[in-house]
Order: sequence, then structure tokens, then C-alpha cells
Amino acid sequence: MIGFDPLYAFVFAGLFSPGPNVILLTASGARFGFRATLPHVMGVAIGVGVTSGLTALGMGALLLAAPMLKLGLQIAAAGWILWMAFKLLTADKAKQQSAGERPWGFFRAALFQWVNPKVWAIALSATIAYPAGLPPLQDAMRLASTFSGINLGVCLFWSFAGSLLTYLLTSDKAWGLFNTGMAAILAASAVMVFL
Repeated sequence: MIGFDPLYAFVFAGLFSPGPNVILLTASGARFGFRATLPHVMGVAIGVGVTSGLTALGMGALLLAAPMLKLGLQIAAAGWILWMAFKLLTADKAKQQSAGERPWGFFRAALFQWVNPKVWAIALSATIAYPAGLPPLQDAMRLASTFSGINLGVCLFWSFAGSLLTYLLTSDKAWGLFNTGMAAILAASAVMVFL
């Protein structure tokens, strides 16, 4: 009989808890709807898998061994997260979007995982704490598929939960409070970059 791999519980807990992806997906689901947020969902799921797989192949060790590279990525990540928080804070306070405003696409969401500190931290921790004793490529594929599969469910949940919030956000004031709250939480998550 095959036992339950504790890696799954660790990855689920790490990815389900609030962080930049959860906040952005919830806000996108509320603002643009579930269906329009699906490319963002898929980009996050694939991007997280690629990032965790590369971490298992040695990128995590490289970042730990090269403090200046790590610091550069931390500064870029914090800056990007603060920029996204600013954009969310200054977004149109009503559900109706301004001209040209649209949810993130697949590639933008996938590329964001390269500077998402939470994903790097969880992937590095999973690589160290839950080794499978497999050859490096197989272990990287194991982590990538675990992260992508679990994160797909997490992303679908949060974007759908966000889309349900539209039933509660029935006034411009409610939307303004929602955008302000989400922007504040997202900005606070920039601190995680340096922990």
C-alpha cells in the first residue's frame, strides 16, 4: 500500500496561505470574474511548477551561495510587489474596469513566480525537508508536478472565492475598501522577501 507523502500537506499549506498569488487571484476573481482570471490561474500553476523544479535542480543552492544575486532578486521582488499593490490601490473603485484594464495573462503570471519570494521559500524548504532519494531530474519533476498540481487547485479556489465576493461588493465604497484592503495586504507581503 502506498502511503501519503507529507510533501503534499507541506506544499498545500504553504501555497494556500495568503501571499502575493492568493491576494492577486482573489482580487482578479472579484474584479474580472472567474472565467477571465483562468489564464492567470494557469500561469501561476505552471510558473510555480517550473520554479520549484529548477529549485530542486540547484537554483535554490545557487541563490544561497550567491548573496548578491539573492539580494538583487529580493529587491526586484519587493519592488514589483509594491508596484502591484499601488496599481491595485489606485484601480477604479467600481467593478467596471477602465479602458484597457484587464486581468493578468498566462505569461505575466508565470514569469511573476521568478520573483515571488513565497514560492522560492516553499520550494527551497520542500527540496531540503522532503527529499525522495531520486536522481536530480526525477526529483525536480516530482517537485514540479506536485507544486503545479496542488497549486492549480489552490488558485482555482481563491479566484472562485474572489468571484463570489462580487455579490457582497455592491457599492463603490465597498469596492474601494476591498481594493484598499487587498493592496495593503499585498504591500505587507513585500516584507516577506527579506525574511
